[in-house]
Amino acid sequence: MDADIQEIRGRATAEIDQVSSPEGLDRFRVTFLARKGLVAQLFESLKTVPPAEKPRVGKALNELREYVQGLHDRRAADLTASGAGRHAPDLTLPGRTRFAGSRHPLTRVLDEIKEIFVSMGFAIADGPEIEDDYHNFGALNFPPDHPARDMQDTFFLDANALLRTHTSPVQIRVMEVMQPPIRHIMPGKVYRNEAINARSYCMFHQVEGLCVDRGVTFSDLKGTLIAFIKEFYGPSLKYRFRPTFFPFTEPSADIYITCFMCGGRGCRICKQSGWLEILGCGMVDPAVFRSVGYDAERYTGYAFGMGIERIALLRYGIDDIRLFFQNDVRFLSQF
Repeated sequence: MDADIQEIRGRATAEIDQVSSPEGLDRFRVTFLARKGLVAQLFESLKTVPPAEKPRVGKALNELREYVQGLHDRRAADLTASGAGRHAPDLTLPGRTRFAGSRHPLTRVLDEIKEIFVSMGFAIADGPEIEDDYHNFGALNFPPDHPARDMQDTFFLDANALLRTHTSPVQIRVMEVMQPPIRHIMPGKVYRNEAINARSYCMFHQVEGLCVDRGVTFSDLKGTLIAFIKEFYGPSLKYRFRPTFFPFTEPSADIYITCFMCGGRGCRICKQSGWLEILGCGMVDPAVFRSVGYDAERYTGYAFGMGIERIALLRYGIDDIRLFFQNDVRFLSQF
C-alpha cells in the first residue's frame, strides 16, 4: 500500500505539469480525484490492510488526497490568472448595443410640474406616507362618518395608522411648524383601497399646493392655476372652473380644460364632452386653520391638487394606468 501511495503521488506530480487548459485540468481531476479515480481506489483497498496498520495507512491516504487536491487547485488558479482557455473574441460579430435608460413618464411629468411651480415661488415640502387619522382626516375637516374613512377607500394599518390617501396631510404638517406666509407644493405617493384596472390603481402620485397669507383671494387662486395651465398645456387651450365640494376647502372648484386629444370636438378620452378635468382647488376652510392654530379672521389661503397619473395618461395617450408600474422595458423605452 505504501508503494502504491508513493506511485500515485509521483504520477500526479508529473501529470499536473502537463496540464495547460481547463479541459486537461478536468481530465486530471477525473483520473485522480473523481469517485472512481485512483485515490478513491486506494481508499477502497484500505479494507484489506491489517487492522494494526489501518491508522497509519489511513493517515497517509488522507495526506495523499490533500496533496493531489492542492495540485489541482493551484493549477486551476494559475489557469484563471493567465486567462488560459478563454475564447478569443470574434471580431466579425456586430457590437452589442448597451441599453440606454430614460426617465419614467411619471417622473417627466412630475419634474415639469415642480419646475413650473418653483418658478412661481413655491417651495417643495414632503411628509410621511404612513399617517395618523388626525393629519389625514380630522385636521382636514373630515367628519367622523365621512365615506372616505371607510375600509373600502383607505388602507388602515391599525386603529390610528393608515397609508395616506392624499398629500393634504403634508399641508397640515407644514402649517403646524410654520407661520404665514406659506407657499408650498407637496408631491408624493398616495394610496387608495381601490380595484386595480385600466383606469385606477391602489397607489398613485399627487401634487398638492398651499398658499396662506393675509388677503389671499379666490382671484389669486385662479391666477396661479391659469398661469400653470398655460405654461404646462399651452396658451391655446380653453379652461373653466366648475363648483364642487371638498371637506377642506370652501368654496371649491374643479378645473377643466379643452380636450387636447380632439380639440374640444368630443372623443373617447373626454367622453364626447370636449372637456377634461385636470385638478381640484378651493379656498382653505376656516376649520382647517383652527385645527393648526391659525387665526381664520386674519389669514386666508387656497389649496389645489392634481393626480400625476391622470395627466401623464392624457399627455402621452396611454390607455392603461397599470403600464406605469409594470417596469416593461418595451413600454418605458418609448419615453
